[in-house]
Amino acid sequence: MFVDEAEIYVKGGDGGDGFVGFRREAYVPKGGPDGGDGGRGGSVILEAVEDVDTLMDFVGHHHWKADSGRPGRTKKMDGKSGKDLIVQVPLGTLIYDKDTGILLKDLTESNQQVRVARGGRGGRGNVHFATPTEQAPRYAEPGGKGQERMLRLELKLIADVGLVGKPNAGKSTLISRVSSARPKIADYPFTTLHPVLGIVELSRYRRMVLADLPGLIEGAHEGAGLGDEFLRHIERTRVIVHLIDILPLDGSDPAENYHVIRNELSKYSKTLADKTEFVVANKMDLTGAREALDRLRKEIDRDVLPISAVAGRGVPELLDRLWRIVEESKREEKFQRAQAGQGEAVHDDSGD
Repeated sequence: MFVDEAEIYVKGGDGGDGFVGFRREAYVPKGGPDGGDGGRGGSVILEAVEDVDTLMDFVGHHHWKADSGRPGRTKKMDGKSGKDLIVQVPLGTLIYDKDTGILLKDLTESNQQVRVARGGRGGRGNVHFATPTEQAPRYAEPGGKGQERMLRLELKLIADVGLVGKPNAGKSTLISRVSSARPKIADYPFTTLHPVLGIVELSRYRRMVLADLPGLIEGAHEGAGLGDEFLRHIERTRVIVHLIDILPLDGSDPAENYHVIRNELSKYSKTLADKTEFVVANKMDLTGAREALDRLRKEIDRDVLPISAVAGRGVPELLDRLWRIVEESKREEKFQRAQAGQGEAVHDDSGD
């Protein structure tokens, strides 16, 4: 099951209480205070990992709590600190505070971590409260409470290329041909019900990640068809491949179909609409496809790359051009990060 939204409750462990104790040794009839400190509570940390691609683990598991610290002990021995709870989430997970709606962190890098609930401090033992006037304090400090909060998790898949188009345009056929992904393929609309990722392996050890999005129809931004809820998964892509059925079985106009999808992208997000777009005409192995391609190019005034996903014609050229754009985008992104001096360990959005 593909799950891309979840709400969870997180709580850091409580700190252990400080200990009230006194020295009890032979030949020391009136030993002073020696109560140790309580251990610190563990924190809840979310970590982005590459081998997880859905928020499925949070379905039916809504409460995540770290271990509490142990109480202090006699002989000034501190209690054991609680173990941090590290929760793995997919790359591309956005973490929101549910109550305020504030975006706490966007986990876009492998092994990137963020502390979302800090553990409570351990209480001090009575040894800390001895003074010249009160040499035998019989009290200690209680441990602090761990932070708790409700979070909303939202997944935006990270892919190099996003495939968009109307239902039955051939997106699933294309991704199944160029990668090991095996989405459902059939001759009726909406066979793809959730995003599908595929890794494309090219010669000379080149690779890139494609995302096949469920087909869009007019009115998707208002909930028609499967709606536009999956479009957020291509907001991170470096390039969009707009796949067009050059000879639709329903007799619709390919140019009109192109404009319908472009309109839906624009209404969803200006950032999405402004992304680099490859317009690709599919099913060029059919009779009459060449004439239809000429008409499409004139009507939309765009360069259109012809392919046949079934026969494989034009696919290598498409992949090679996409890879060059993706690599250029990665180099630019790497340069910008170097300029900004990015790079961090565990980011803390838990507050005190």
